[in-house]
Amino acid sequence: MPVTSPKPLASVSLDLDNQWSYMKIHGDPGWSTFPTYLHLVVPRVLQFLKERNLSITFFIVGQDAALDVNREPISALAAAGHEIGNHSFSHEPWLHLYSEVEIESELARAEEAVERATGKHPIGFRGPGFSLSRATLRVLCRRGYLYDASTFPTFLGPLARAYYFMTANLSAAEKRQRGALFGTFSEGFRPLRPYRWRTGDGDLLEIPVTTMPLFKIPIHASYILYLSGFSRALALLYFRVALRLCLVTGTQPSLLLHPLDFLDRHDAPPLAFFPAMNLPSAAKIEVVGEMLRLLAQHFEIVSMERHARALALLRQLPSREPDFPGDALPDSVRAEIKGQATGGSAHT
Repeated sequence: MPVTSPKPLASVSLDLDNQWSYMKIHGDPGWSTFPTYLHLVVPRVLQFLKERNLSITFFIVGQDAALDVNREPISALAAAGHEIGNHSFSHEPWLHLYSEVEIESELARAEEAVERATGKHPIGFRGPGFSLSRATLRVLCRRGYLYDASTFPTFLGPLARAYYFMTANLSAAEKRQRGALFGTFSEGFRPLRPYRWRTGDGDLLEIPVTTMPLFKIPIHASYILYLSGFSRALALLYFRVALRLCLVTGTQPSLLLHPLDFLDRHDAPPLAFFPAMNLPSAAKIEVVGEMLRLLAQHFEIVSMERHARALALLRQLPSREPDFPGDALPDSVRAEIKGQATGGSAHT
């Protein structure tokens, strides 16, 4: 009997952005009361994963972990054996405008809240809205993180941001504050394969959110669901092509999920403006299930931590110096942009 080679790894993660965090970035009133749908989406996702015998990574917002109303669903994630990552405390996609001292406090607060709610100390980080800076990487290194997963190598970030701004009621100052939401055009030139950041405080593994090799267009679940609103067959064909290109180029995918991939406009009416929210949640779950079935045909699906630990053993990983446009701004300018508007139409 021929010996079959082990499948390459593919990690899956879910950014547990809550209803209030979407409303906050969108500039909608009422976010500061922290409306939540975690009691609805977490059991739905856990059942979905249990049926497929999958363990993935959940990046949790510290503010959610700190609220008693969310304690039960968040603790259920850890109890089910999933990895718990840090998604910042306040979920502000202008984290790259924070000072290094502010970043240290933001991450520490999130760690404390997440550990209190789950009993697990995070060793992986993803910036809200893919926000990242040299200062954030230095803080992550000092705090002993195993990996970062905040880069999103695509050229389409500005288009996504433009759509978001069209649907929002934001002032010019608020738009400037959110000016790096979903990344700049230059993000498309970043590597798809993992590498190490050289920070001055040590090296840190970076696992990018995978986009389609060669073309650098998104393949995460929310994008496939958006395409499936036009044609489910073509959307899944698109995903099959992306997986084939991953195999051809030797790219081990890191697939991103979001709560809205499991919800529809009836579950979260204030978020009906998001693409694909008109699709019934059952139909969305079917598409995401088919995506993971296709992924499992060619790859072994693991958590980000397991993926990172396997990558950490590789000596030939390339290394890079951090290069983020915001790092070139004077501290006074970054502080001015950050402070011009805080959280949309309801200010803190």
